[in-house]
Amino acid sequence: QVHLVETGGGSVHAGGSLTLSCTASENVFSMYAAGWYRQAPGRQRDMVATITSSHRTDYAKSVKGRFSIDRDAAKNTVTLQMDNLNPEDTALYYCASWRGSYVVGQPEYWGRGAQVTVSS
Repeated sequence: QVHLVETGGGSVHAGGSLTLSCTASENVFSMYAAGWYRQAPGRQRDMVATITSSHRTDYAKSVKGRFSIDRDAAKNTVTLQMDNLNPEDTALYYCASWRGSYVVGQPEYWGRGAQVTVSS
């Protein structure tokens, strides 16, 4: 079983920045697709950004141009750089990984989440 752990959540004012990091218990981020999802209170969990093993990225429309996903195979980490945050970005952010190189269906592995709170 692969365990994913998110770090870097916190509270910022609108317009601020945060960086989320995700580490895995096994060397999955050199081989598998990974991504970030988020869930706000009372809402469903939605995709924020994904990255394949070949570094192809995809973003939700609401974050495109403000968020950036990257992976470091040597460090076995995936990061989400979040800039120009606004209160609508407030949510629990989950790291996720697929058991394959591409984003197909739902991820097989999930972290427990990191809270991001943006105040106006």
